[in-house]
Amino acid sequence: MNGHGIGRADGRRGTLPGVSTPNAATGLPAAARVGVLVVAYNAESTLAGVLDRLPDDFRCRVEAVLVCDDASSDGTYRVGLEYRELSDLPLTVIRHPVNLGYGGNQKSGYRWAIEHGLDVVVLLHGDGQYAPEVIDRLVDPLVDGECDAVFGSRMLEPGAARRGGMPMYKFVGNRILTRYENAVAGLELSEWHSGYRAYRVDALREIPFESASDGFDFDTEVILQLHEAGKAIREVPIPTYYGDEICHVNGLRYAADVAIDVTRYRLHKLGFGSGDTAFADDAYDLKTTPTSSHGRLLARMAQRPPSRVLDLGCADGRFGELLRQQGHTVIGVDLVKHEGVAERLDDFVEADLDRGLPDAVGTGYDVVVAADVLEHTVAPDDVLRSLHDVLAPGGAVLVSIPNFAHWYPRIRVATGRFDYDRRGILDAGHVRFFTRASAARLFGATGFRIADHETAGLPVEVAERGGAAPAGLTRYVAAVDRLGVRAWPTMFGYQFLYDLRPATDG
Repeated sequence: MNGHGIGRADGRRGTLPGVSTPNAATGLPAAARVGVLVVAYNAESTLAGVLDRLPDDFRCRVEAVLVCDDASSDGTYRVGLEYRELSDLPLTVIRHPVNLGYGGNQKSGYRWAIEHGLDVVVLLHGDGQYAPEVIDRLVDPLVDGECDAVFGSRMLEPGAARRGGMPMYKFVGNRILTRYENAVAGLELSEWHSGYRAYRVDALREIPFESASDGFDFDTEVILQLHEAGKAIREVPIPTYYGDEICHVNGLRYAADVAIDVTRYRLHKLGFGSGDTAFADDAYDLKTTPTSSHGRLLARMAQRPPSRVLDLGCADGRFGELLRQQGHTVIGVDLVKHEGVAERLDDFVEADLDRGLPDAVGTGYDVVVAADVLEHTVAPDDVLRSLHDVLAPGGAVLVSIPNFAHWYPRIRVATGRFDYDRRGILDAGHVRFFTRASAARLFGATGFRIADHETAGLPVEVAERGGAAPAGLTRYVAAVDRLGVRAWPTMFGYQFLYDLRPATDG
């Protein structure tokens, strides 16, 4: 990478000045340090004009401008160097020795913004497709602390995109893709496909943008990352310019890539796949709808008189808290003492179930709840046998376990794509897998009989993770899944629930 020192507003070359005192209202310095990242590829004929069009009142407030020439085959780099020598802009020009791609070029620019302590960075294209004249519209909301990212939208003003020369096929494609992306990801943006954007640099620090695509779908993946991280996005109207610039985007490939990106994000929110795009989610979720495993266990407990309950693998205690609201006394056991668990339960014991139940757990429990626990233990048979010692006479063990014979792991295995997921049946924390038949054998071998059992389908309520699901999707999927569970429980059952009693009680 060929680089030149950061230019300063006073015309001297050197390092950026120190950070000023933050504004308490916005979290940004009183004089926010604003940078512009100009991504350029074969922009020899347009680059100087784009830089010339930056407004005078913006030029005097900008801290640094970085032109990233992504291994152009023309004179883009030379034009940038010549412009730097003749301009008062605090300009740095670099040329990548190999083409990094649209996303890779942005990554290098955002690293630069972070390394040099900027507060705001604006993405500007060197081909002139986006109007430098309105750059203040993108910067001001960030400086004022109103949001974490600002996107210039060509769709906010009805008809403006077509009047600006956007071809009809691009307009229609933009609208269709945006509608799909909003529905699947749970956002309400007017446009997902504008490359005119500004970010608070501290927001970029907090998202894994380095893991995003190096291609043209980088912008889509950054939207998903901002959304997942809970960052506030604002849109502002911008004019549309379509001229003689060469488009380097393969439209069909781009459409497929962004559709895959948002679909993958939704699947990760549902619990399928690696889950890396759903990085802000807690891997363990409490599911309390009536058809979910937790909901069904709560319904069973609601039919019992106030009982003494041992909640194995109680996590943060939210399930136990709901049991307490039903009048039960709940003691929780978990490997880790999560924040707030002591306040939610009557008592908590920190213990590794694979090492046995400690004496501190005590005895005389009317109910032991092992919800989504046995699959996390190395020796579930030892855990179950130990429960005989803590149960009161007539006591019950309520168990929920995932069904490894469900269609999803079956497909993964049959196609040779078996791997662990972030949650769900193939949760990376699962060390044992069960089918209905193997679970029944396990219970019998450890001295329990099955007094009752249920089959739970997909926890479709998790479709709401990350925003509202597409209209009617949750109801449709739930209805189809219920039919499948009734017709073929071992194929469509997501979890099996059991009411176990000591065999000697029978």
